[in-house]
Amino acid sequence: MLRYTVRRFGQLILVVAALSVLLFAWLRSLPGGPVSALLGERATPESRAQLQAVLGLDRPVHVQYFQFLGRAASGDFGVSTGVQPGDDALSIFLQRFPATLELSLLAIVLAVAAGIPLGYVAARRRGGWLDNAGVVSSLVGVAVPVFFLAFLLKYVFAVELGMLPTSGRQNAGIDATRVTGFFVLDGLLTREWDASWDALKHLMLPALALSSIPFAVVFRITRAAVLDVLDEDYVRTAYSKGLTDTVIRGRHVLRNAMLPVVTIIGLQTGALLSGAVLTEKVFAFQGVGEALAIGFERRDYPVLQVVIIAAAMVYVLVNLIVDLSYAVIDPRVRT
Repeated sequence: MLRYTVRRFGQLILVVAALSVLLFAWLRSLPGGPVSALLGERATPESRAQLQAVLGLDRPVHVQYFQFLGRAASGDFGVSTGVQPGDDALSIFLQRFPATLELSLLAIVLAVAAGIPLGYVAARRRGGWLDNAGVVSSLVGVAVPVFFLAFLLKYVFAVELGMLPTSGRQNAGIDATRVTGFFVLDGLLTREWDASWDALKHLMLPALALSSIPFAVVFRITRAAVLDVLDEDYVRTAYSKGLTDTVIRGRHVLRNAMLPVVTIIGLQTGALLSGAVLTEKVFAFQGVGEALAIGFERRDYPVLQVVIIAAAMVYVLVNLIVDLSYAVIDPRVRT
């Protein structure tokens, strides 16, 4: 197990190194570059040359890359020019990341809590009305764009019915104590129940919209994996031995069907954590996704750098956890 973990961690380092090269090359190929973003339209050739010298952009490319790595390793990504002008880019990410993490975790919990049980039941009752309804709903979940579903949920439940808030993370009139940056958790820790409940209500609509695609994917993968396992000889042998349904479901069916399901859950979680741009924009959720969208609009290169690097790190870390979970679920993977 230790050797397997070390090997996977080494692969993670190589992936991050390759991503840093791609990010460095991509950001410097964007129109205008950081100099135009900082100086604006009134830049003169003299001011551009002076700022290029200050930023080290007049040096060879390989020197710029290693300087970029050194600054990134020390947390120095520069100062925001568009998202929150004048603020440190890393501080902006750290302020906004709890919002995206809170939203993404609730979305993936909803998707998994509904997708795995429904996928299993649909596979056990293949061809029935529940199976057909599940397949149709999963197709709708994949086909309907997230931003359209977000606007639809917002209109129905917030505007028409008035059941849930339309935007933001918490009511501005609530004087809540900030501890961790996770508003629901902060309310629980400080026993400010009204603040925690209000934050949860603000989470519900964006989390439902964001969970639509993960739910559809988890449902379909679970259903397909369970159908494959149900046709295996060892499952028929277990039934012929007279084992109970509970033992067969837990020990023979679900455990063997979990490998592809865990894979897709990891990929979906990484995708959600890397920034739910459209959902956060629709609900003005003030997370990493919204910062990324504003950064592109206003060419805020320092914020783009830290958000993209952090998103890549989160993605590879989630996939490392998925790889390690393989070895726990199926001991054959370790060999």
